[in-house]
This record gives sequence, structure tokens and C-alpha cells, in this order.
Amino acid sequence: MTEAIHTPAVTQPDTETSVLSESRLVEEARRGTTAAYGELVRLYERRLVRVIGRFIRDAWQVEDLAQETFLRAYTRLGQFDTSRRFGPWLFRIGVNLTLDHLRKIKRRGRQALFSESPSERTPDPSVADPRQDLDLKQEVREVLESVAEKYRTVLVLRDLENFSTAEIAGILNRKEATIRWRLAEARQRFQALWQKRLDQDSRSLRSAERSETVNVEGRRR
Repeated sequence: MTEAIHTPAVTQPDTETSVLSESRLVEEARRGTTAAYGELVRLYERRLVRVIGRFIRDAWQVEDLAQETFLRAYTRLGQFDTSRRFGPWLFRIGVNLTLDHLRKIKRRGRQALFSESPSERTPDPSVADPRQDLDLKQEVREVLESVAEKYRTVLVLRDLENFSTAEIAGILNRKEATIRWRLAEARQRFQALWQKRLDQDSRSLRSAERSETVNVEGRRR
């Protein structure tokens, strides 16, 4: 059910113009012009925060990781190839920081991964299934979290954030053919998990309807 996670394409600036202007800003930032780096931050901050937020629910942590990303990028400007676009290089730093953060959390225990707020913790079996109150985006997010990291990352970057496969290859430092294969596999895995969830919800609904029918019949007697 890829349609469930697809978002409209984001209009991108002309590539050649973007590369030239970004290269100029990087060169100025290297010479110590803080306003130039501030302009790069302005260009990418909103999208960087949104991308990191696709992986992490804690808004404060998202902001911290975004700030750390810009700090690391600034200290590594000397390594940046000005013949290329700044964005994919920046997002490579941000995505790697984010995935490293998630791996640390996972090592400390899977329960911590969903501990951002009490409403997101695993419910007691005796409590009604909270998924009935979740909107589509929350449903999609929970299914995405069940997809293996290397596939989930590609799926998020392509189908939620509309990066091209070439851009994702740059962000993840992989060949574009590898990204295309992972994307196809990721979509299949998401589809299978989504369908499984729908089937479970359907069975739960039928069970609830049967229980209600039994209760109604019992009251009539």
C-alpha cells in the first residue's frame, strides 16, 4: 500500500543554479563568513528537521540532532566537494546521526524506542486497542517501524521525502542500482506488513461485532 505513504513531489531548484550558489556560500563560509553558512542553514533547516522527524518522534531530540548535523557539517566544510550539491552531503550527515542515535536506543532496550510519551507505550492487554483512535499517519508510522532499517530508510527518503534515487545514493553512500533494489524490496515489505495489519484489524472488528451480537441476544432473552 505504497499510496498510503506517498506525498506530493517537492519542487526542486534548478540543479546547476543550486550547485553554483551553494558552492559560493560554502566558499564564503570557509573564509569565515558566518552569514553565508547561515544562509545554507536557512535553505535546509526545515527539510532537515522534517527528515529527522520521520525517524524520531521526540521533537526535542529532532531539534538536537538537526543542530548537531549543522555543527558537524560546518566543521567538515573543508571536506565538501563544491562541484556537487550541498543538500545530499548535509543529509548524509543528518541521516547517519539519526540512525546512530536509534541504534544506541535499541541497544539500551527496545522498550525505550517507544517511550517518548505514555500514550505510545505498549498497552495493557486488558485495555482496548488504541489503534482504533490512530489516524492514518500514525498507522503508517507504526508499520514503517516494523520494516528493517536499511529498507525503511530508503522508503522514507523516497516515498515520504521525495528524494530521487540518485540523491538517496549520495546520502547513503551506495550505488544507485542498490538503492533501486532496496526501494523495490522496501515497498514489498511495507505492503505485506500493511496488509497483515489490515487483516488483523478486520478480524478484530468481526470479533467485536460477534461479541456485540451475543450481548444483544443475551439481553433480549
